[in-house]
Amino acid sequence: MKYSLETLRGDVFGGITSTVVALPIALGFGIASGMGAAAGLYGAIAVGFFASVFGGTRAQISGPAAPTTVAMAVILTSYADSLSEALFVVVLAGLLQILLGLSKIGRFVAYTPYVVVSGFMSGIGIIIVLLQALPFLGAAVMTGGPMDAVQALPAAFDGINTDALWIATVTLAVGFLWPGRLSRFVPGPLAALVAGTALGIFWLTGASVIGPVPTGLPELHLELPSADFLLHALEPAIILALIGAVDSLLTSLVADSITGERHNPDRELIGQGIGNMAAGLIGALPGAGSPMGTVANIRSGGTTPVSGALRALLLLALVLGLGRFVEPIPNAALAGVLMKIGLDIIDWRLLGRVHRMQKSHLFVMLTTLCLTVFVDLITAVAIGLIAGGMVHARRLERLELDSVVSVPMLDMTFFAGDEALNGTDPHAARVGMVALRGTLTVASSHKLAGVIGTDIREHEVVIFDFSDATYIDDSAALVIEHLLEVAENSATECILVGLAGTGAYTLETLGVLEDIPDGRIVETLDDARRIARDLLLADDSPPAG
Repeated sequence: MKYSLETLRGDVFGGITSTVVALPIALGFGIASGMGAAAGLYGAIAVGFFASVFGGTRAQISGPAAPTTVAMAVILTSYADSLSEALFVVVLAGLLQILLGLSKIGRFVAYTPYVVVSGFMSGIGIIIVLLQALPFLGAAVMTGGPMDAVQALPAAFDGINTDALWIATVTLAVGFLWPGRLSRFVPGPLAALVAGTALGIFWLTGASVIGPVPTGLPELHLELPSADFLLHALEPAIILALIGAVDSLLTSLVADSITGERHNPDRELIGQGIGNMAAGLIGALPGAGSPMGTVANIRSGGTTPVSGALRALLLLALVLGLGRFVEPIPNAALAGVLMKIGLDIIDWRLLGRVHRMQKSHLFVMLTTLCLTVFVDLITAVAIGLIAGGMVHARRLERLELDSVVSVPMLDMTFFAGDEALNGTDPHAARVGMVALRGTLTVASSHKLAGVIGTDIREHEVVIFDFSDATYIDDSAALVIEHLLEVAENSATECILVGLAGTGAYTLETLGVLEDIPDGRIVETLDDARRIARDLLLADDSPPAG
């Protein structure tokens, strides 16, 4: 793609617009995480710059995000005894994201079940609303968990700061009522922040404000944690890395849907990982792809990584010389902006359809949501992924078992015209057919043994037809071995038909076919019919005297 003056113009406008969108979000997320407003700005700079330069989504804007902010708050309060330990978790999470990208498995992170994503995103939205309820009422910002904020609400209601309440209410109202046609000129979050700040500066001066924001370049944090903390840090680092990865890749899909382009998921993870490692080294808040910033950038004309890099440089200029202009922003105004963001994050579309959802999917979503709010995000994601995987495996089991057919073959039909095998019993079915079609994996392997094993014992000969089997994994191969053993113990002869490709390779590699007599593995059903005939005739022959 040739970079033109028109492209530069679009990137400049996109960078400027995404900068003003990022400012209130970065400040608010920094405070909400417990690390401070400056950490939010530094995170927007570090993650935004490196993710744009090294990432795989051309127009994506990255920075502090709701999921990573909530996860960081949990890490600070539950997993780390000091800021240096928490920052080490951030660096480790960034390294894990780079490894995910280098391992070429970035595309698989996006396969997280939607009900899990919906559950923890809705939970995050509820947490943001609960945490911001305190500054909304004029109380001090709560740096603990959502339940701590709930417990502090009665005291906040007893001592409501009316100035703060009016500022937050007006800010929230502007955020909801700002016309969409004006968003391309002045983004809704910026308009809401300006309205709330103006109220706080000129009329309602009794509300608390952000206060002094450190200026200058951030300091490097290179302190290594104790050896005991290294293993303790791995669990939150993995979850933080996965949350950031999923959030970023979902944002990449949003960008693709608008631009019509296609992102590189593995490269995107590498860029995000580099950005988060840089954030951890300078004491900044970790981040991920920002849907709001990305959409604002694209709709303002940004189409290349230049817009994201420019946004980071503009924020850096703000930190270096213009920090005094954000000091009088009321905390209540930021609470109003973040309250709007929290309400937007909740998946109202799916929650409005809970009465139509499958019970298993509803269970996974509600479990993830409740654990996110009442326990912590790390536990919620882990259990949500496990529960979602089990639901998917159960559904896959049903689909796979539907493709397995076990039927008796009537002698008079299977051996039509063969007088030697057509006796007086028209219902005789000495041969059984087990047709294995499609994919056979661990999901269906154990049920396969229980369902098919009984049928095998009822026949003298069983034909396993693999003609339509496309894939057999190791677990299914071992179950097939078990079925062959059931046949052997029941004195049932086995014939294998149409075994080829990956299925044959898996069975041969694991030694499943070692005890199959010579000549019992054939290519066609006619060959199997001939062998079955010979085996039945041999059984009918009187023993030699």
